[in-house]
Amino acid sequence: MKCVTKTALVSLFMLAGSASMVQAAGAGQGTVTFEGAIIEAACSIAPENVDQTVGLGQVAKSQLEAGGSSQPEPFEIKLVGCDTTTLKSVSTTFTGGVSKDVPGALGIVGTASGAGIVMRDSTGADIVLGTPTAFQAIGDGNNTLLFGAFLKGATAADTVVPGEFTAITNFSLAYQ
Repeated sequence: MKCVTKTALVSLFMLAGSASMVQAAGAGQGTVTFEGAIIEAACSIAPENVDQTVGLGQVAKSQLEAGGSSQPEPFEIKLVGCDTTTLKSVSTTFTGGVSKDVPGALGIVGTASGAGIVMRDSTGADIVLGTPTAFQAIGDGNNTLLFGAFLKGATAADTVVPGEFTAITNFSLAYQ
């Protein structure tokens, strides 16, 4: 009987131990995905700048009517680990859908319409979609390319329609 009691006790402890292991194993899980690219360039692009969102705020329709615009919102592209042994300057090209309402502006989509997004380089010059900006000198180490963007309304009367909007532009860098 003593042997049966010991065997039962050992079985009970093993069962209790396996129950706690099952509970611990189901305490949470997930996945970590790493992604990126290796590029042939003088600099790396900081991870937080590869895909970014720039908020342009809530702009009054009256501010955009008759070709009016919102205040420029700054954004940047950080370059890290630059080696200027052979390449000493960089140019940025922005691409995207062109606005049907504002010539030269980036088009918006959503429930809002009658406006477009204009981007400017660090000198205040308007950026033409698909056209490289002027080359800007870079130094070894880290560099920051500065830009601005604002909402511009159409010049035609009663064209601006309130609502939500988004716009996407892609950028590419060229070194020389």
